[in-house]
Amino acid sequence: MNAPADGECDRAHDRTTDMKDALLKYNGSEYRLNIIEGSEGERAIDISSLRKDTGLITLDVGYQNTGSCLSSITYIDGDKAALRYRGIPIEELAEKAAFTETAYLLIYGHLPNEDERKLFSQRLTDNSMIHEEMLRFFDGFPVGAHPMAILSTMVNALSVYYPQFFTDDFDSDTFDHMAVRLISKVRTIAAYSFKHSIGEPFVYPRHDLRYCANFLYMMFNSPVRPYEVDPDIDRILNTLLIIHADHEQNCSTSTVRLVGSSMVNLYSSICAGICALWGPLHGGANQRVIEMLEGISERGLTIRQCIDQAKDKTSSFKLSGFGHRIYKNYDPRAKILKEKCDYLIRKYNVHEPLVDIAMELEHAALQDDYFIERKLYPNVDFYSGIIYRILGIPTDMYTVMFAIGRLPGWIAQWKEMHDTRPFKIGRPRQIYIGDKYRRYVPMEERK
Repeated sequence: MNAPADGECDRAHDRTTDMKDALLKYNGSEYRLNIIEGSEGERAIDISSLRKDTGLITLDVGYQNTGSCLSSITYIDGDKAALRYRGIPIEELAEKAAFTETAYLLIYGHLPNEDERKLFSQRLTDNSMIHEEMLRFFDGFPVGAHPMAILSTMVNALSVYYPQFFTDDFDSDTFDHMAVRLISKVRTIAAYSFKHSIGEPFVYPRHDLRYCANFLYMMFNSPVRPYEVDPDIDRILNTLLIIHADHEQNCSTSTVRLVGSSMVNLYSSICAGICALWGPLHGGANQRVIEMLEGISERGLTIRQCIDQAKDKTSSFKLSGFGHRIYKNYDPRAKILKEKCDYLIRKYNVHEPLVDIAMELEHAALQDDYFIERKLYPNVDFYSGIIYRILGIPTDMYTVMFAIGRLPGWIAQWKEMHDTRPFKIGRPRQIYIGDKYRRYVPMEERK
């Protein structure tokens, strides 16, 4: 499989640097800092030599204004509601591509030709099983263990069963096998973690089913309930995974890069990303949507009460699944999922209580001036949570579904970082605000 050559990001750096600069005046001296401009016109002040030249560092809590890398993978314009993978709009990929094709695009930088697609697909099939000895790991987990805890543990354990890929000096074929192994096995591990949580026997993957259909089969087939994959459900799951496949330098992606910068193996880097994704402020957001809907139902709140309480700053009620920190108009992924959600509700004539509440809440918010003026539209977490609910995916599996979708993006980001020269370990700085020097006080002198 063709991979970008080493130093690609360095050449991108050369292409995007123009002659303009910024002037910093400090302590009687002037320092000129290069302005880096990306292919879509984004600009950044290059402070790479700031500490060496001036002794200063920048302070940016949460890295909200700090670019940690040059990347050619994903482009986001929050003001224009644009999201593109390798230049291709998310709307086109969601409509026309399969998840595995999108994964290939993210990792290798181009859509696969027919030979590349067949090889990638065959490798996914060949790697769908997990090592039989790894099945014993599941016996050690309590029945109620959270699937994300199981997923992160099992992914990290892959480094034990495939130690030949520990080295940082791997060739492209070695990387190809690592990447495809992770993408293929993660769905099997996820399905097995679900089966373990409900006390049902594992269902082995089938070689005649495509990626998403195979996952659905392993999740829902049982000796007493044979499962046939609905093509529409298969297509919608593909869409869900595609829209989650990458989202630039978010918390979990940055974690994968930072951990991977120590030259640790890919499996452990992805394990770290899974753990970061687990949090309710990140991948767990769609789970919070369902928990919010359950709370509305249990408390018997009307939709009007929910809307009024959401506007009231003194109220403890939080309206989850509305608005987005990046997208200032609407989340393009949410627009795609709204259509899928509406289609599912019509096709299956869904009248599940929580779904009904969600649709009423959506309608009320979209008609309310408060939400319209602040552009607080339903986001991707709102609709993905509802769709997973309709598909029968249990709530504690939502973040696992997110992880399966995000995996190709993590792998692509990890690879891009390793292809960049010079390779540097991540090492953020800090401003110390603790006690100044003080001496150690022996126990007998302490009060």
